[in-house]
Amino acid sequence: MSVLEKIVKAYDIRGTVPEQFDAEVAHALGVGFAKFVNAGQVVVARDMRPSGPILVEAFCRGLMEHGVDVVDIGLASTDLMYYASGILDMPGAMFTASHNPAGYNGVKLCLAGARPVGVDSGLVEVQAVAQKVLDGVGPRHAESAGTQSEKQLLGDFADHVISFIDPADIGKMKVVADTANGMGGLVVPAVFERLEGVELEVMFPELDGTFPNHPADPLQPANQRDLRARVVAGGFDLGLAFDGDADRVFVVDETGTGLSGSTTTALLASSVLRNNPGATILHNLICSKAVPEVIGEQGGVPMRTKVGHSFIKQVMADSGAVFGGEHSAHYYFARNYNADSGLIASLMVMAEVGRVDEPLSVVRQPFERYSASGEINTEVDDVQAVIARVSETYREYSQDRLDGLTVDSGTWWFNLRPSNTEPLLRLNYEAQDRSSCDDGVAELLAVITS
Repeated sequence: MSVLEKIVKAYDIRGTVPEQFDAEVAHALGVGFAKFVNAGQVVVARDMRPSGPILVEAFCRGLMEHGVDVVDIGLASTDLMYYASGILDMPGAMFTASHNPAGYNGVKLCLAGARPVGVDSGLVEVQAVAQKVLDGVGPRHAESAGTQSEKQLLGDFADHVISFIDPADIGKMKVVADTANGMGGLVVPAVFERLEGVELEVMFPELDGTFPNHPADPLQPANQRDLRARVVAGGFDLGLAFDGDADRVFVVDETGTGLSGSTTTALLASSVLRNNPGATILHNLICSKAVPEVIGEQGGVPMRTKVGHSFIKQVMADSGAVFGGEHSAHYYFARNYNADSGLIASLMVMAEVGRVDEPLSVVRQPFERYSASGEINTEVDDVQAVIARVSETYREYSQDRLDGLTVDSGTWWFNLRPSNTEPLLRLNYEAQDRSSCDDGVAELLAVITS
């Protein structure tokens, strides 16, 4: 495999630095992006990883050599970059490896208006040109080179985030945010200082891409341990756990118990539908069945999607959906250029808690109806052969292939998806109670590993 084949993923670019991703590769990707977008200007941002400045410089050089002007907004969260792409109406590039360990870096690309760039929407074309550059047969430089300028948008972005709620709904509240030395340390205080009644404490606020305290991956329960303990010890109303580039957030209630991405999606869908009656709401296919049930009960139209931000953003644009949620804690808003934002989601959850004047442990209850396995990864020799065997074993039940294999009996369901990058199968199983869920998972794992 070429280095680009190793680092170009379904939704973004990500690899180890410098073994897979170095300045030469970043420069080639800059040329590839310049040729793909064919635009006069591109907005560029980066997270706090030590390798960011060198990679950004090389990428921008590739852009400028081919006549593209660079607007550098500096250190930013990914949702700040999406906002910049939307408000400036420019293609964008965010240098981040999100929740990956310190040795990684990557790029999330978008078209003007924060429209997604994935393997089905341009990433293959960018990769093809970049490969030619690395092979020494890339396109000739433009006759006139592009320029580079800087722009500060943090304050405007904070105002934009606040516009999604009525601060009076939140009122007085004690909130603790674990930003895990990621970009939340920059954007969270900038937003929360606009909320007069909110007392905010930030854990690990220093921007440090070596992640000295714990990995910036709140999907793993171990990385929420510090936050959960602090919520209880400090008597906070809720806690917020952000990932490295702060586009995702997991919420913890006042008892120190975390909400799943599905629970938060259902809660936010209910909030959105209050102001957008009858609207279409997206949920990816590993969300709890409670999510489409809540959407339907609130008069909305649930729409099931594949997993992944580039797919969901495209479906939002095509369907006119006003909100979408993923079990992995990405939350998308039509008024945010169909892009995801952990901060907007955080404020909307806080507004719901304040509006009903009940603790989050009570507010969450109507949205939690089933027992789920969480994602279980199994390494297999032949992914497609195993999926075929599982499909045959459960042939009497309803099945679909929207994304991997989904089987639904009516009282339980599961989805089995292949990893995009590894010989892994990802299982998500849900049933009516914990015992049924555990028994079903055991039975299914026996089929997978037989």
